[in-house]
Amino acid sequence: MDNLFVYDDAIIQNDIARSDECNTAINMKGVSCYYGEKLALKEVNIEIPKNCIYSFIGPSGCGKTTLLRSINRLNDLIPMFKLTGILEVDGENIYEFNTASEVMELRKSIGMIFQQPNPLPTSIIKNMLLPVKEHYYDKSEYFLEKAAEKLKVAALYDEIRDRLKKTALLLSGGQQQRLCIARALMLEPQIMLFDEPCSALDPIATYKIEDLLMELKKECTIVIVTHNMEQARRISDYTAFFYEGEVIETGRTYDLFNNPKTELLNRYITGKF
Repeated sequence: MDNLFVYDDAIIQNDIARSDECNTAINMKGVSCYYGEKLALKEVNIEIPKNCIYSFIGPSGCGKTTLLRSINRLNDLIPMFKLTGILEVDGENIYEFNTASEVMELRKSIGMIFQQPNPLPTSIIKNMLLPVKEHYYDKSEYFLEKAAEKLKVAALYDEIRDRLKKTALLLSGGQQQRLCIARALMLEPQIMLFDEPCSALDPIATYKIEDLLMELKKECTIVIVTHNMEQARRISDYTAFFYEGEVIETGRTYDLFNNPKTELLNRYITGKF
């Protein structure tokens, strides 16, 4: 009978590994990025759990945005770009995707929001319907209802419900950014990438975006590049600190900001460089 309570260590370790894999959205192993011969990122190792907000912080030009754009292979559009190492999304090495359809499916599952809001010069509702028109041919009322639903998720619907057929360019900067987020949500992404989404916004609009991100992490994984140290403290669960193309420290945001292990990070978060 005692044997019933004796477990094989290898089985236990395999079960733990499978559990960790199931809870990992993005896994980077020895990722290096090049623009031609220039090394932009060196040997990055980061594991991003599902349903969290993960911040990339560090001085300008240290590789944060390069890495962010690598997650949905947007850097493929740069002719001289090259990535080595392994970058997995949901356990699949996305740089082994060789066909256009594979890359399109990847980008469909990973939304991206840029520093400057980029609504199209057309109506709000046409902005919302554009992503589904790119991927689906169904023109039923379903997508109109879905557009309203996503605008509500972005806490925007009540502000613009009587202006859906008017140009999106008349919205304020903060409203435009929330529209772009709502538009990206139309494809039900598993991961959302944000490249300094609040840098052009006032504090009130910034707080609205931050509240939205805190809600969105219940449904998807969020990776955000930010230069705003207080923003990283407020909303992120994990943080990676970049400096000159390398990741210096990673870990839980509270630990990084309250107990930095390197003098470099300590100087950065206290504004000494």
